[in-house]
Amino acid sequence: MSTAWHLAQLNVARAVAPLDSPPLADFMAALDRINALAEAQPGFVWRLKSDSGNATDIKVSDDPQFIINMSVWTSPETLFAYVYRSAHTEVMVRRREWFEKPSEAHQVLWWVPAGKMPTAEEGLERLAHLRRKGVTPQAFTFKERHPPPGDGGAATDHKPEPYCVGWA
Repeated sequence: MSTAWHLAQLNVARAVAPLDSPPLADFMAALDRINALAEAQPGFVWRLKSDSGNATDIKVSDDPQFIINMSVWTSPETLFAYVYRSAHTEVMVRRREWFEKPSEAHQVLWWVPAGKMPTAEEGLERLAHLRRKGVTPQAFTFKERHPPPGDGGAATDHKPEPYCVGWA
């Protein structure tokens, strides 16, 4: 794996109710714990956050129930381990309680030069690219992950847990 590149990820969601309402109470209560868990994981580099310590109050839309999450990791394996093999999973499997079923792609991965922290706008542009063009080396998913620029090779499937993928 190239040390010249890190993996950025963005995911977006629209809450089923205002973030300060009872239906979102468990989600909001878990944020500090889950964010601290991410920051303690091997391979964690950076995450988007405001002065409050999370990203739920970073508004990129006029919709107050639309939230984003973005982070950077040393490799797909370290991000995958956090998402699918840590206590993060117990929160993620409850997302159907807290967020509307997305009608299009809601997560995107892409490579950034090591040391570069992407902006929310860049992440949203990558997500739009994925939605328009499908999986490419510029915007991809765990299901069809592309190698870092210059590393060659084909896209691979990280085989995420079925109960965590999709919105059945």
